[in-house]
Amino acid sequence: MIELRPFNTLGGANHGWLDAKHHFSFAEYYDPDRTTWGNLRVWNDDTIAPQSGFPPHPHRDMEIITYVRKGAITHKDNLGNEGRTEAGDVQVMSAGTGITHAEYNMENETTQIFQIWIQPTSRGVAPSWGARPFPKGARAGRFVTLASGFANDDEALPIRTDARVVGATIKAGETVDYTLGKERRGYLVPATGAVAIDGVRVNARDGAAIKDVETLRVTAIEDSELILVDAA
Repeated sequence: MIELRPFNTLGGANHGWLDAKHHFSFAEYYDPDRTTWGNLRVWNDDTIAPQSGFPPHPHRDMEIITYVRKGAITHKDNLGNEGRTEAGDVQVMSAGTGITHAEYNMENETTQIFQIWIQPTSRGVAPSWGARPFPKGARAGRFVTLASGFANDDEALPIRTDARVVGATIKAGETVDYTLGKERRGYLVPATGAVAIDGVRVNARDGAAIKDVETLRVTAIEDSELILVDAA
């Protein structure tokens, strides 16, 4: 089953410095049919103006994965972590017992990110933050695990949940497969391009909510950059 969620149907708000689109209910946007997808809770598509960003604010008991689509995001938190994550790369924050952080676009260009929140498997653990580069060339024609709660994904950023975040870059006409499993749920968003899944066209920034699929087969209609959450 593939449920298409076109970009123009997403909730959101334009705050001037931030133009936010929400795949799931968030802040003042509420849709009872779009609250969670398995343990996936939030998928925000944020466009952040140059020299602006989110001032310090707290989080607790949530796994927060940020995929930078364009520009860069600079993180700073009350644990002393600080880092700049560039386009194509990923940062992960396990909020645990509580963390206060700020996220700024310190660049002179617009930054675009996907921010993904996944409910943790265990609560009350110490907070943490990490980031790493994931060269797009290494994802050419295949899915690569970017963040994972599974011990065998040792090259991915760790998250404390029963989920994976994977990415791929595929050229027009190419097909990639991902073994999802009928007991799990997938949520796929092309950062760029357009793809077909089981005859359904998914354009850039559309969401595709997927379930009851053993093997997910994705064919690129245009050169595409994909992010997929494999959720419990």
